[in-house]
Amino acid sequence: MRNKLFINKLYINGVWKYPVHGGTFDVINPATEEVIHQAPAASEEDVDEAVRAARNAFDQGPWPQMSGRERAYYLRAIANGIRAKLSELARIEVIDNGKPLPEAEWDIGDAAGCFDYYASLAEELDENPVEPIALADGRFTSKAVREPLGVAGAIIPWNYPLLMAAWKVAPALAAGCTVVLKPAALTSLTALELAAIADEARLPPGVLNVVTGSGAKAGQALIDHPGVDKLAFTGSGPVGSTVMAAAARDIKRVSLELGGKSPFIVFADSDIEKAVEWIMFGIFWNQGQVCSATSRVLVQEALYQPLLDRLAEESRKIKIGNGLEEGVLLGPLVSQGQLTQVLAGIDEARRDGAKVVTGGNKPAGFDKGYFLEPTVLADVPLDSRAWTEEFFGPVVCIKPFTDEVEAIRLANDSRFGLAAAVMSADDERCERVAAKLRAGIVWINCSQPTFTEAPWGGYKQSGIGRELGRWGLDNYLETKQITRYTSDEPWGWYLK
Repeated sequence: MRNKLFINKLYINGVWKYPVHGGTFDVINPATEEVIHQAPAASEEDVDEAVRAARNAFDQGPWPQMSGRERAYYLRAIANGIRAKLSELARIEVIDNGKPLPEAEWDIGDAAGCFDYYASLAEELDENPVEPIALADGRFTSKAVREPLGVAGAIIPWNYPLLMAAWKVAPALAAGCTVVLKPAALTSLTALELAAIADEARLPPGVLNVVTGSGAKAGQALIDHPGVDKLAFTGSGPVGSTVMAAAARDIKRVSLELGGKSPFIVFADSDIEKAVEWIMFGIFWNQGQVCSATSRVLVQEALYQPLLDRLAEESRKIKIGNGLEEGVLLGPLVSQGQLTQVLAGIDEARRDGAKVVTGGNKPAGFDKGYFLEPTVLADVPLDSRAWTEEFFGPVVCIKPFTDEVEAIRLANDSRFGLAAAVMSADDERCERVAAKLRAGIVWINCSQPTFTEAPWGGYKQSGIGRELGRWGLDNYLETKQITRYTSDEPWGWYLK
């Protein structure tokens, strides 16, 4: 039965409308397994209408022609709208995604901050709109100008629903692009709320369109659409490969933020209590459903057993439960499918010879909900999927190492390269190791802090391009050369 508190229409060209074929899909609370809503399921026709609306808004509308200052006004209005509804949006995020309420509130605040940040960058575009180019031939003058790229198709994952939308929508709008946003089917509610906030801010029609539905239908229709100039995708490697292949057919611009299997190197001179806290934050925050989660922990031999014991001890103390309950630090995984996948991975690790130090099962007393105990695995073989592949759950693998050379070799021995962390009391060693880690994000004496101002993205199979910071804005800009012949003399090639 539809929950009347939630939006049940698509947002296309500034208008709320039912899908052409009236399709819906269930929205399930992962803590209770209850169906809390039927969300609108967009068809190929709906996606086509959304792309055409975005295309018209870019080609014929005022948005790309506005100054950065004018666009910043709308971005700040959206930021203020998010803050005004922070508590409501956070609660929606909890019952849609499962994460604990304090984490959801943090995410919503960060989403608002993201729109504010890109409002400021939009204004900066007005300060230096033209870059003069010095030419060797004095008969010509030349300049470089940056212009909005066009229509952006943004496809986001389910682990940070509103925040991931902000990471793509805010810089795209700041640059002057128009957007068709396709949220994950598992967590569509706050994307529709974002559309409502944009509508209240009087964003011009067609500038932001939100279509919900399956990846196979709505997502595929978006990546295949010839009217889209740019695809921005965050999600799994296999789907990212599909997006890239589709983009190649039309030579679309593409940015991909994909998976990881991030290492955390802990040297023996580290403070054990600080190490345990950062390891836990690096893997149990958001139930481990974080692309950059430091799920491979390498500990120098002298500290290995004491740290493993303390980590297991503290992991058992984590309060598990519904994210709306006070004190809960570990909510349910997002879906039954995700829980089944992670449990299967743990079972496979056991068969490979890994030791389950703690966790590894559904917690006692939870008959409903997709809950999983915080899980610590030791003695994981290097060729086990538990060591090489992303589980996207609260599962961490711990392995000892002897020296710095071995630690770096083991850390870099991965097809992924999104993030990495190193901890030591020796600052010079931290800097030395950080320089050798093949990852787009490296943390020293911490794990997972993320800032809107800093670039985000990975090496190797963890993606292409960077989000956040000025790099995120550049994703949605094209550079044009304009050269003028200024001499009064004929060029002289043909005319004599």
